[in-house]
Amino acid sequence: MTRSFRFLLTAAGLAGLAACAAPAPPPAPAAAPTVTAAPAESEITADRIAAHVRMLSHDHFEGRAPATRGGELATAYLATQLALLGIEPAGDNGTWFQDVPIVEAAVDRTFSLSVPGRTFKYLDDIVAFSGVEDPKVTVKGEVVFVGHGIVAPELNWNDYAGVDVKGKWVLIMVNDPPAPANEPTLFGGKALTYYGRWTYKFEEAARQGAAGALLIHTDESATYPWQVVQSSWTGTQYSLPPAPGAPALGVKAWVSNGAASDLVTRAGRSLDALRSNASMRGFTAVPLGITATASLTQTSARRVSPNVVGVLKGANTGEAVAITAHWDHFGVRAPQPGDAPGADRIHNGAYDNASGCAAVLTMAQALTRAGGRPARSIYFVFTTAEESGLLGSEYFASHPPLPMDRIAANINVDGANYLGRTKDIVMLGSDRSSLGTMFAELATARGRVVGEDTHPERGYFFRSDHFPFAKAGVPALSLSEPKQFEGPNAAALLAQQEAYNGKDYHQPSDEYHPSWDFSGAAEDMKLLTALAWQVAAAPVMPAYKDGDQFAQARKK
Repeated sequence: MTRSFRFLLTAAGLAGLAACAAPAPPPAPAAAPTVTAAPAESEITADRIAAHVRMLSHDHFEGRAPATRGGELATAYLATQLALLGIEPAGDNGTWFQDVPIVEAAVDRTFSLSVPGRTFKYLDDIVAFSGVEDPKVTVKGEVVFVGHGIVAPELNWNDYAGVDVKGKWVLIMVNDPPAPANEPTLFGGKALTYYGRWTYKFEEAARQGAAGALLIHTDESATYPWQVVQSSWTGTQYSLPPAPGAPALGVKAWVSNGAASDLVTRAGRSLDALRSNASMRGFTAVPLGITATASLTQTSARRVSPNVVGVLKGANTGEAVAITAHWDHFGVRAPQPGDAPGADRIHNGAYDNASGCAAVLTMAQALTRAGGRPARSIYFVFTTAEESGLLGSEYFASHPPLPMDRIAANINVDGANYLGRTKDIVMLGSDRSSLGTMFAELATARGRVVGEDTHPERGYFFRSDHFPFAKAGVPALSLSEPKQFEGPNAAALLAQQEAYNGKDYHQPSDEYHPSWDFSGAAEDMKLLTALAWQVAAAPVMPAYKDGDQFAQARKK
């Protein structure tokens, strides 16, 4: 963040802003929670959510990419809003900002991948970036098909068994192996597990010593079209600085299904046959006997991009509830071949995730005006670089303001409903912990239906900022897409929501529209605010259920 923004966002500077602000600051918090204290839910309105969304997704914020002017504006806005509510800074050195070190890299479009007889075209056939910071990266080696690229000892599954991929390319299928009839819950059944995520594929390939990795894209396995790959993994990319000595891939790439099929055919094999074999137990990785060569040129630099962190201090400041939403999006994309004159290139990220930030700001407003302070503190964390692999939340989880085992719960909002009221509310992770039980009881008392994940195959539980909290053993819930819209046009609203993933997800078309109706989001935030207050007051912190994959982290 620039010096001028940082100066304005000191406590003294914001005191001046607060004095000029229209809304009066809340009264001084009570010394201890009172019997009558409760979140002021009337402060949560559709109009307030919409106002924040309009601002954060405005073209002037330039798509809110990390370490850019637009990102600075977004974090300044969020910090200012927290300050005006009376929230105290909880970032570095008494500020609202927790600086996250990131590596910023942009790959030149001269990138190429070649095999005998063909060179694959950047953007059309392949999209690539690097796990190292060198300005020029060359990877040359044999291609080895490693199926789903999974090593899961607890499931007796190892796609790398018996093969040495050091210094080679690995060609990997996205998603999990299908669950056979005799093992219907293998790899979560229909639900995607972390083993199926693209992040895991690259991590495991690096651990195995591969020099490069090629993920095979299909709309079905990735759960989004190739255009999402093109928009998400081109232009400037971000990563956390690697730990000294940590394994890294020279080239991390996605290839289209057609390109992967052609590559395998040139090796005298059938991709469909390889896929079929890789879906069954007993699969053995297949060296293809073909050499691929890639040349990657990039510019890279170390940057800093902040999480915005504020705290509503409780009577017990040694324990807390964390409420999260990511502020970042993809900024302004580079011109693409075939763009029409004046084509919109700003990734405004109105739904993803200006709406989540707006929703959390209204929760903060209701909580600060509760008439008394909570029993446990409540942290509001707006994370950076979520779109690049949950970087901000990973950093927060490893550099928390208090030990992670003292954080009672995490409530995450990654997209707030902009299509009107619904009967149901879906919170990912609600089946994993006693936090989910508390949520269900509150929802039922308010006449809401606790819905199920509408798209378990997309693995949303592993794709947002609550996941690093879960890995650390913190019971976590994340708001997801509803299904039961109310009113005469309910079917059309559901169809509109379903169209988002293929039409607007990670595209410049994710823009605010005056027709958006945040009345449903307001009802959701009232419920989540009540949940946060109840968790803060609970005599015992929530816990994962015995046998859940995240239960052991906190026990350790």
